[in-house]
Amino acid sequence: MTETVEILQAKNVALDAPFVKELVKIWRAQDMHGAWEDKSDVDLLEPYILDREKRRALPIVGDPDPDTVWRLELFFNAVALSIEKATGVMIQPMLKMHHEGFGRMVLIGGRLIVISKQLRDMHRFGFDNHSKLAAEGGKYVRSGIKMIRKFPDVANY
Repeated sequence: MTETVEILQAKNVALDAPFVKELVKIWRAQDMHGAWEDKSDVDLLEPYILDREKRRALPIVGDPDPDTVWRLELFFNAVALSIEKATGVMIQPMLKMHHEGFGRMVLIGGRLIVISKQLRDMHRFGFDNHSKLAAEGGKYVRSGIKMIRKFPDVANY
């Protein structure tokens, strides 16, 4: 019983994280026909949660489906917007991915590479729980802000 309460508290803390709130806003902005109006934030974020059982069910090698690539793009769009809000520097995400699920995601601000992430096994893109989703997104946001503050002239060129 106590373990369940702790899991729910951790999920609520994760849902209140600034990055997760930004990710939910981006998801809701994609809903042009109102199909997701009745969905909770947890339901919208559910595709990002791949626990061990779900991950084991996926093949070790595989091509990412378009929905997985789209979720990856929305994740990094939320990172870009969060960095942009914090720094005032417009951030542009760029994704180059091979059909087999490897490639690179780059976030660019001005002439500065703010984030550069090598991608592998993108057909398995996801997180163990909401807390890890929030932590990973927050890590990218902090890293991007740090890079812009280190090289402001390049970011604002």
